[in-house]
Order: sequence, then structure tokens, then C-alpha cells
Amino acid sequence: MIKTYFLNSQKLPLVAESDNQDKSLKKLSDLAMTQRDFFRAALLRHGAVLLRGFDVRTIDEFERFVRLFSGADFFNYAGGVSPRRALSGGVYTSTEYPPHLALALHNELSYSDVSPRHLYFFCHTAPETGGATTLGDSRQILRNINPKTLGLFKYKRVRYDRNLIDDANSDYSWQAAFETDDKAAVENQCRVISAEFDWKAHGNLRVSQTRPATATHPETGEEVWFNQADGFHPSNLDAETRGWFVENGEDFRLDAHFGDGSPIAASMLEEIRQVLQKETIPHQWQASDILILDNMLTAHGRMPFSGARRIALAMT
Repeated sequence: MIKTYFLNSQKLPLVAESDNQDKSLKKLSDLAMTQRDFFRAALLRHGAVLLRGFDVRTIDEFERFVRLFSGADFFNYAGGVSPRRALSGGVYTSTEYPPHLALALHNELSYSDVSPRHLYFFCHTAPETGGATTLGDSRQILRNINPKTLGLFKYKRVRYDRNLIDDANSDYSWQAAFETDDKAAVENQCRVISAEFDWKAHGNLRVSQTRPATATHPETGEEVWFNQADGFHPSNLDAETRGWFVENGEDFRLDAHFGDGSPIAASMLEEIRQVLQKETIPHQWQASDILILDNMLTAHGRMPFSGARRIALAMT
């Protein structure tokens, strides 16, 4: 039915291909039903499964596969941080930060009380150069964090702040983040995700959430590193951008403190970034790849790229 192998010594992800010439969408759909238990067990063991070589060409075909395989409702990303566009039926673009930027390893919505269990990435158009989606084992990341740092993060937790502007044409507006221009709907979604909210001058919005730094997987019982303090903290910005915010007295778009409001030392965050960098495994895309991640066990990121790159994302 299928053949499996690994692309690297870290065994992330497990690759599954058809074991014969039948690589049709129907064959993939049949596998989704007959081999579902195998794939789910593989996700719990390895954290990521790559379905490669199947004839999936459109976003609609990808969406149908995810619904069939998952048997679950799609996750509503409204209120999330990353700029992305809804495509159809609960499918989004992957993060739309400028292509020259690298995105460090992170677990989707680890800053929120509500996060997806599984992520499904689909490569509609492979990047011309670069553009790998990076992967990292969240269990291994936790093991490599300095014990004193880990203890402090677990004790104090992490507070995430977002400052969203009132401009429906901006990717960094509350309208884009919450997929609505209705303030009452925004406030309701904030309550759903257990976020504090504060309407500021000029119609801007501050959203704050305080979360644990680690999480325990509900099926395996394993503890994982599950926060984005390093990505939210202003030290993640380049010096010029950070300086502009300071000089102009502007609030940073993203910020992070310990849960008690005390600052997180830049040196501590740099130590965490070094661990994330060490655990980073690049996945080079091929057209029609479907990459499935257990969002708690496997962190993901993105390498810079040039030229066309179209990666879709569904979450359950």
C-alpha cells in the first residue's frame, strides 16, 4: 500500500509514498481511510508525516483530503498573530511575512489558550530558491533548554502583548487579525481565546494573553517546549526596526514579558534561540507535498526565499 522512509538522521518527518504507480488523488483518499491509524500512530511517534508524490493539484483537493483524513472541524484562526489570508473552507495561506525574513521554530498559537492539534501544509507551488519549512522536535528542544532557564519560565509563565492598529488595509490591523470589522465580534473572540483586550486611542487594540511556557501532550504524556517568548520579544527585531519604535515612542507590535510583568533577559532569549537554531531541520518542498504536523510535538518555521512560493495551511 505505502512505502516509508526518512530524509534525515533526525527522522523528521516520516515520508510516505505509494508503493506502486497509482499516485492518484483517489489512492491518497483511500489511504486516508484504510491507513489512518498507522498515520496517527506515526504522528505521535515522529511528530510529522510527509505524504509525497500524490496527484494533489488544487486547494480544493487538499481541503477534501484534510477533511477526510482528520474527520474534524477546521480550526478558526481568527485572533491569530501571523498575517495570512483565508483561501477557502478553512484553508489559509501560510504566514505572509516578507520573503527575505526567516521565521524561527514555533508551535502554532502556543501563545493562546486555544490552539490546533494538527497542522496540514500543502505545497501548491514550490519555491524557486530557499523557502524550506523548518521543523524541530519540541521534546528535544525542551531537553536542551538550560534547567535554570526552564525552571524560571515554568514558574513565571509568559505574557504576550499585541498592539493592533485600526486600518482594514493593513496586515497588522485588528480587522485582519480577527477577520472582521465588528468590534463586538472581536471582543467575543478574545473571550473565546481567554485574551484580555483594551481599546486604545485612534481605534487601536491591545490584546494580552498569559500562558505556560511548556505543555503536556494529552496522548503521550510528554512535556514539550510550547511558547513563543523569543519570537514576540522586541529583541527579535533587527536593530534599525527596534530603534524606530523606541525613537518614535511607538508600542512594539509584539512584546513578551514574564507572567508577573517582569522583563525577560535578552541573554536568556538568545540562549533559547541558539537551542532552536540547533534543532532546526529544513524541509525542502516539492509540488503536491502534504506535510502533517502534531502541533505540540513538532515546531515549524520558514527559511527566506525568492520567486514563487505558495504553501496552504489547514488546522484541526
